[in-house]
Amino acid sequence: MASVCAQFVPLVGAPVFALLLGVGIRAVAAFPERYHPGFAFAGRTVLQVAIVVSGFGLSLAVVVRTGFGTLPVTLGTVAVALIAAPIVGRMLGLQSPLRTLIGVGTAICGASAIAAVSSVLEPDEADIALAIATVFFYNIVAVLVFPPIGHALGLSQEAFGLWAGTAINDTSSVVAAGYIYGRDAGDHATIVKLTRATLILPIVAVIAFRHARVTRAAGSHVPWRRIVPWFILWFLVAALVNSTGIVPAGWHDGIARTAIYLISVALAGIGVQTQLARVLRAGPRPLALGFILWIAVALSSLAIQRATGL
Repeated sequence: MASVCAQFVPLVGAPVFALLLGVGIRAVAAFPERYHPGFAFAGRTVLQVAIVVSGFGLSLAVVVRTGFGTLPVTLGTVAVALIAAPIVGRMLGLQSPLRTLIGVGTAICGASAIAAVSSVLEPDEADIALAIATVFFYNIVAVLVFPPIGHALGLSQEAFGLWAGTAINDTSSVVAAGYIYGRDAGDHATIVKLTRATLILPIVAVIAFRHARVTRAAGSHVPWRRIVPWFILWFLVAALVNSTGIVPAGWHDGIARTAIYLISVALAGIGVQTQLARVLRAGPRPLALGFILWIAVALSSLAIQRATGL
């Protein structure tokens, strides 16, 4: 259905329609528990497969050059989110675990980062759910508003890809917004976002060290095997395979269409898992923190791009 809608409104694109349809269906219908593993599989595994598939249309040299070349913007925006989160969260009266989770989710990679940090801090389930719901809320908004704003600002494909890759929280929304803007923007956004996602490892290490010092639990276990984003390695392998010339150039358009289809499936799965009512019931303070961090990261990304000439 999302693909059919996209044929009538190509500027919006199938991923956005898939996300909106998923959210709309969830708002009016409750699914039995047996369907939830399938939705989770679509939202996580199918998305990772889509990213790996997109790698077969990219050159490894371009991936490495883009990843390292955009590091100033990536590191700058991550620093803004991580520094602002405790300050703004404290001003809003939010407790430490929740403001840390929202801050890390905004800074790195949404729900994946929240889950990784939760394995170290072991916060209440309510805080985890609220942080994920808050981040997802702004992911949905970002997919809808970033492409029109990018066009209004006259951003190039590369500039928009860098902006989306550093200023949108979750990988699914980054990839969706990028490919809605254009194929080159989608490729660029994916590379930037995956570079940003690798930062979860040192950040979790720092948080684990600080948490161990505070709780005096020097032997606390960090599940690194579960935290490491292994699909990034397969994305690099796919780009390496394409760089050897094994993948015919005539296949690239088909690969791009397949990736878009898989991204749409993933966003539909994410949409039907999104509980907007839970965010609204929690009151304005978590939403306010998420909004302030989201705006700060978005503006700082554009500002650093301009300052560095990227």
